Amino acid sequence: MSVHRGKISVAGEGLEASIPSILPASSGPEDRPTVGDWLLAERDGLAPVRLLERSSLFKRPAPGDDNRIQLIAANVDTLFIVTSCNADFNIARIERYLVLAREVGVRPVVVLTKADLSDSPADFVEAASAIQSGLQVELINGRDRQSVAQLADFCRLGETVALVGSSGVGKSTLINTLRNLDEIETQAVRESDGKGLHTTSVRTMHRLGSGAEGGGWLVDTPGMRELQMSEVAAGVAEVFDDIVALTLECRFTNCSHSDEPACAVRDAMESGQLTPIRFDRWRKLSLEDSTNSDIAEARRVRMTKGRRRR
Repeated sequence: MSVHRGKISVAGEGLEASIPSILPASSGPEDRPTVGDWLLAERDGLAPVRLLERSSLFKRPAPGDDNRIQLIAANVDTLFIVTSCNADFNIARIERYLVLAREVGVRPVVVLTKADLSDSPADFVEAASAIQSGLQVELINGRDRQSVAQLADFCRLGETVALVGSSGVGKSTLINTLRNLDEIETQAVRESDGKGLHTTSVRTMHRLGSGAEGGGWLVDTPGMRELQMSEVAAGVAEVFDDIVALTLECRFTNCSHSDEPACAVRDAMESGQLTPIRFDRWRKLSLEDSTNSDIAEARRVRMTKGRRRR
């Protein structure tokens, strides 16, 4: 249900408890339990035994330490990429979350909040929809139950939805409305820049009411100031599939898209088919992923050698 330093909160049939987070067969960073995991534990004493196989896992390099991995959530079916219709709206940030979703095969939905506070919410819908063909975008007022009801189908019985986004975009407010409760603390954003304060400090699962109108699970996450890309090459390729298709038309397979002849990418930018800013975002994410993936591979090699020495 949530992860704390050295402990995890778990729930089962007739059970809620806090137990140690270390598994007996743990050998790597991804072997640690995270929010959304299914865990087998001993009936007496609740000592953790092992994790069940995951259907999906969101992770990122730990902020400030590329040599560590931070697990975000497991076994997620849908990712709500939550952003508000104000200064928080950022295409590059949405693309980063979208890359994560595509990489692990989870359905992404861009949820635009605070529609009631914007003079032109349709402009935000248009900008978000243009990021990728077929991307589902929902415009809501997070405090209005009727408005939020359009998201209910994603949260039905047996479904797990994770919410990601900056602080202050209304993730906790949205969860409160979906649950018809107000038990999650919320805070106002700063009027000067539209940025929010950190209300959610740990990743936590919340259950919707049982019955025909509920039964699903919601994972609230803290606002992430840093979201580095690592081992997400497939996700980058899917989000930027238009650019990948252009690179295949270049004369040279190792084209840098700078000054080589017959460069399809440069031709597309000159004709207006591709904007330079989108190309720059693709190149930045691709380089970031390649660098961080090399670091991750080196970390695995060190860990493997360490286990062999033991």
